[in-house]
Amino acid sequence: MTDRQCAQVLSIFGVRLFFHAAPGEIVLCRLAMGKVAFVFPGQGSQKVGMGREAYEVSDAARAVFDEADNALGESLSTLCFDGPEEDLKLTANTQPAVLATSIALLRALGEPCDVVAGHSLGEYSAHVAAGTLSLSDAVQLVRKRGQYMQEAVPYGQGAMAAVLKADRTLVERICAEVPGLVEAVNYNSPQQIVIAGETDAVSNAGAKLKQAGARASTLPVSAPFHSSLMEPAEARLREDIERIAFSDPSVPVYVNVDAEPVTDAAVAKDALVRQVSRPVRWEQSVRRMIDDGVSLFVEVGPGRVLSGLLVRIDKQAGRVSVQGPSDFNAAKEAIADARAS
Repeated sequence: MTDRQCAQVLSIFGVRLFFHAAPGEIVLCRLAMGKVAFVFPGQGSQKVGMGREAYEVSDAARAVFDEADNALGESLSTLCFDGPEEDLKLTANTQPAVLATSIALLRALGEPCDVVAGHSLGEYSAHVAAGTLSLSDAVQLVRKRGQYMQEAVPYGQGAMAAVLKADRTLVERICAEVPGLVEAVNYNSPQQIVIAGETDAVSNAGAKLKQAGARASTLPVSAPFHSSLMEPAEARLREDIERIAFSDPSVPVYVNVDAEPVTDAAVAKDALVRQVSRPVRWEQSVRRMIDDGVSLFVEVGPGRVLSGLLVRIDKQAGRVSVQGPSDFNAAKEAIADARAS
């Protein structure tokens, strides 16, 4: 039996093989079981105008924005569509706005998901997609989450910085060496880690990382998100989350804090609470999803941040971005191809 005949046999059992050019050689680059992961962006992806086109052409998207407006008692949709940008950037507005836009696009797309995940705030979108909690509860929770995180540290006393071209060992060592509190809080890709903590400590850590050959730049945010300085916000949010009815997710949700799939309502609640003051393990989450058979990542929401990170994590992983109705056909074709493999 030839190598290609072997591959044809294996493909019957859902294993896809990629060939390299060397004659007679077959290299197994990826086990692809046809699973599709829907992934949702977090804060920083927002932009004025997001969701407008979906609202105009899709009843499903329109229903999402109407439900979000009713839940908050204000026109979140107007803020998404028309701004002003200064108000959209406020954390307490950004979080429900990005969530509502992501879910509007998801429901307008109308494709089922096999597994889901979200970056930071995006984990709430993932849980709405999985049926863990309702859209109305989710937008109210993330509004409070944004308020609590903003209020946990007085303005100017906390900061965040993006670090490039440095591995986690170097980043963690330097964070431990500088005076004050600074921690690695987002493990986004092999060469992109975000640090956060007290303003001076973040600045000092950034300077030392630059001396070690890395690049470090302060982020335009108003609080040290996902650092242990967020523990007061975590305690406040826990009380709110405990009052909300959660259901078991209908599909696995890969949670940020553990980079593990969750299918239990109580575990999902605990992960959302712990996420506030602990690192986002995005790279590990993506790698776990790939190991579990995901062959296509569909980024649903404003921006292409997660698609960009995916390239840096695994160039072979399939990816497609859905930011508006013009992306629907390409996404549907990619999903069909992935599931047919």
